[in-house]
Amino acid sequence: MTPERPDPVLPAAPSATYRLQLQPEFPFAAAAAAVPYLASLGVSHLHLSPVLEAVPGSLHGYDVVDHARVRGELGGEEGLRALARTAREHGLGLVVDIVPNHMAMSPRHNRALWEVLREGAKSSYARWFDIDWEAQGGQVLLPVLGGPLGEVIGELRVDGDVLRYHDHSFPLREGTEDLPLPQLLDAQWYRPVWWRLARTELNYRRFFSISELIGVRVEDPEVFEATHATVLRLLREGVIDGLRVDHPDGLADPDTYLARLHEATGGRWTVVEKILADGERLPAAWPVAGTTGYDALRHIDGVFTDPAGHGELLGQYRRFAAPQTDRGGDWAATVRRAAYKVLTHELATETDRLTRVAHRLCAMSPDPALRDRAPWALRTALQELLVRMEVYRPYTSVDAASVVTEEAAAEARAAFVVPEEAGAVDVVRDLVLGRAGDGPDHGEFRTRFAQTASALRAKSVEDTAFYRYVPLLSATEVGGDPGRPALSPEEFHAYCARVQRDWPATGTVVSTHDTKRSADVRAALAVLTECPERWADVLAEVTRSGEGVPDAQLAWAAWQTVFGLGPADAERVGGALLKHVREAGMYTSWTEQEPPYEEAVTAFVAAGPCGPPGERVAAFRDTLEPYIRANVLGTALVHLTMPGVPDLYQGTEGEYLALVDPDNRRPVSFPPAGPGDKGAVTRAALELRRRRPDVFGDAATYEPLTAEGPAAAHCLAFVRSGDVLTAVTRLSLRLAQAGGWRETTLPLPPGRWADALVPGREFTGHARVEELFARLPVALLTRIGSGDTAG
Repeated sequence: MTPERPDPVLPAAPSATYRLQLQPEFPFAAAAAAVPYLASLGVSHLHLSPVLEAVPGSLHGYDVVDHARVRGELGGEEGLRALARTAREHGLGLVVDIVPNHMAMSPRHNRALWEVLREGAKSSYARWFDIDWEAQGGQVLLPVLGGPLGEVIGELRVDGDVLRYHDHSFPLREGTEDLPLPQLLDAQWYRPVWWRLARTELNYRRFFSISELIGVRVEDPEVFEATHATVLRLLREGVIDGLRVDHPDGLADPDTYLARLHEATGGRWTVVEKILADGERLPAAWPVAGTTGYDALRHIDGVFTDPAGHGELLGQYRRFAAPQTDRGGDWAATVRRAAYKVLTHELATETDRLTRVAHRLCAMSPDPALRDRAPWALRTALQELLVRMEVYRPYTSVDAASVVTEEAAAEARAAFVVPEEAGAVDVVRDLVLGRAGDGPDHGEFRTRFAQTASALRAKSVEDTAFYRYVPLLSATEVGGDPGRPALSPEEFHAYCARVQRDWPATGTVVSTHDTKRSADVRAALAVLTECPERWADVLAEVTRSGEGVPDAQLAWAAWQTVFGLGPADAERVGGALLKHVREAGMYTSWTEQEPPYEEAVTAFVAAGPCGPPGERVAAFRDTLEPYIRANVLGTALVHLTMPGVPDLYQGTEGEYLALVDPDNRRPVSFPPAGPGDKGAVTRAALELRRRRPDVFGDAATYEPLTAEGPAAAHCLAFVRSGDVLTAVTRLSLRLAQAGGWRETTLPLPPGRWADALVPGREFTGHARVEELFARLPVALLTRIGSGDTAG
């Protein structure tokens, strides 16, 4: 049975949204200038990146410094209102991205934080921030110094009632400005320290492991009111219509937060950036329209990936990269090793705090079963359970035992070097599951465990393992499962049916500001699963000498990068691959950079993938262009017609080839140059969604359609509400190798069907698929006489 859900959100869900990355180079006025074009595409709402005051110059807006003001660099509140008016004049609404979890750790821009650093725990703003005042002697650790204090103390100076260190400014506690510098530092409510201490000594919650972002205690009702007042006012006044909630997994209590937000907004359309693991479901109790759509991305990509070919490609990768792969190219093992590293390095301070809480609970427990647990044993138990979690975190509304499983506990016990201490695993698990008491400290432990689990999953999977496990780069995407990247049509259809039933207004995406490669790049890479041997032959040819290759794993990733991107710009590719090797952390990293290795990477990229050998890869890509095109168009059409509300990322209505940020956050021009077939498909699908909301909305239906004949498996088709039919080609290279469509037919539902992409064509009965796809490898049909035609 479907879990009972709260009252649904208001019915004014968008039909389609268009994401714009606002920044100083692309402010509200630039967005307003693009409105006529965007309205002509057929979207119903503009989807804006965060609009509240951020660190000056920010290219993304997630580093908020003032929730009360609309960002001045974008045009301020008047600029936002002007954009809203222009949008309304063209029939568009606004959806805005909000950031409840964190603020920028920039005291000179963040007034609330400035007051906390000046007044300490007694500040009226102290409740805003997730600071452990019991640690570090009651001083907030600020990891901003370029070296140990003794080496850089001469670079700090007092300027009136302000302490300055290069570009950093900090308030001085009243009455301390005349003290000698060492004593002055000791007298503050904060302590500037060497940046390396952030790993182990920090006493405030961060966003993942980013010390420049401090956690906000939005679970406090007063903090919620203060940090949401402006956005809620703009909603009430009709300036904005809906919300995208950034990273709810970082919150202490997502369930309560989302319920409070739902009530405060009056049930406006809201989606959450929730990454669902394979098989995980969004908590049914959350009063939201759904996710931002990474689960849809995983299913769309998966149905265009060849399962057998992926296995062959993995074998080729292991032979090419061994023995330099991450111990053999095993996905689960790669994730586990990455998780151990993140817990003991980037998240060491979070693990320390969690261990302290657990030890305090054990030491003070009236239950003898919890006593006599050494901190090291509790820490080990925590680590062994955390690294075995396969989802981001447990939730109050979901049985934690289904997340921290007994199977994981058994593996964790077996991992103990001292078997006699393995009972600590059961102690920790009981604390997580609420079986060992329910006082304030128990609640804090469960909250900290959940928040640490979320940060660990993001850092170990998205930001580490995805860069270490590279057999197929298109699979290493947010929400993806590189260990099982291919999905059958049956799995895709089951997912769509579930979405239409349970979350019909959820978001869907294929490219975002956070995707590591745009949908068009991934569509090209997926073709490699259809020709793994040919790909291996090309790599053997371009790397025959082996000279200048820093390591084989990096080489494989570099060659796939330029294959996916097409004509390779050395600066863009080089920047993406430098980020790749630093995130992987195997030979260099962001904090322990190895200049010789990084220089070798740069030289290799210039001479190889972006040099003459790269022309051979480009030529190989050219031979596969028809099959890449089929994936690109198929991805676009499926995304725009499947259940849910599609979100188009800026520029993706035409060809859009982008790598990881900041490459994918570059400003785009409107209209994009050369939209081609993809632009025509996008316009036709969006216009149909706008014209026929009954076909795609909450009350719509989704029915799989199965082709018949020798190539039936290569046709993915479905019908929306009996009136709109989508059909696309999948695994088109394998199809060509097998002899094409031959006598394959698609049994159409009763009636006459008009082609929305190639006007003038009609189909009835059993349509020959070869004829259906004669002009394009995709088809969008509408039932004649159903209230819509192909006109």
